Amino acid sequence: MDAYDEVSNGRRGPDEPEGSASTIPAEGGIDDGRPAGERRADERPIDGSATDESALGAPQPPHSPDPTQPTSGIAALSLPYQITAALVLAVVAVVACVHIGMVFLHIAPSNTLTKQHGRVVEGWVFPEFEQNWKLFAPNPLQQNIAVEVRADVRTAAGDVRTTGWYGLSALDGAAIDGNPMPSHTQQNELRRAWDFYASTHDSENRATTSRGGLSERYLRRIVVLRLDREQAGGVADGVIERIQVRSRTTNVRPPDWSEEQVSDKPVVRELPWWSVTDRDRTEASAE
Repeated sequence: MDAYDEVSNGRRGPDEPEGSASTIPAEGGIDDGRPAGERRADERPIDGSATDESALGAPQPPHSPDPTQPTSGIAALSLPYQITAALVLAVVAVVACVHIGMVFLHIAPSNTLTKQHGRVVEGWVFPEFEQNWKLFAPNPLQQNIAVEVRADVRTAAGDVRTTGWYGLSALDGAAIDGNPMPSHTQQNELRRAWDFYASTHDSENRATTSRGGLSERYLRRIVVLRLDREQAGGVADGVIERIQVRSRTTNVRPPDWSEEQVSDKPVVRELPWWSVTDRDRTEASAE
């Protein structure tokens, strides 16, 4: 008898036949004294095998949404409001498509549509949505242009006083300086308005295109709006009767390595006095 037999015989009971292994549990198992196969319904086998129907792949009932869960979005609105929201979205989509189409026709080469409906396209685009590609020009603008304005203001007492020159470009520059996200208005509104006027008028301030009158009204409206914000004349209830705009252009100095020579003397362009109409005040107040 070797050591293995001694161990085996030591585990058998006195009445068990030799060679029986029923009382020897599987390696890692636990013998609870019950015959194999007699398990409780809620007991899982030690080896992790599945015994219930769900683990054996039995079909599960479909998950039904909770009727008490609140809905969100347009579906949460009543029917009249749903219809209103759908109509608003449709109008916004149509306007967006029309705007994209108008801008595309404006920048596209001359074609049949632009020849037949050029006035409609220009009326939609100018002056607020004009497209300008000077940034990509071979020789971009190398000048600093400062726009200044003064006004004749009538006070509540009936007196008329002329204000000093307001540096509108300087005010925009101060608002942009140090601002990580300056607005498009601060950066481009006044600059583009002046460029629009200068490109449609000659040195004698005479309109050279059919858009000359539009550019003048646009610039005048912006100036009136800005003067109202600054309370021109030092009185809140003053009425602006006339304005005068001028520009001060200074060339940007070339880099040290360049041999280009430019004048450093500023060039002043002073426009005549413009009378402010009720239409100018109304359009300015609507901004």
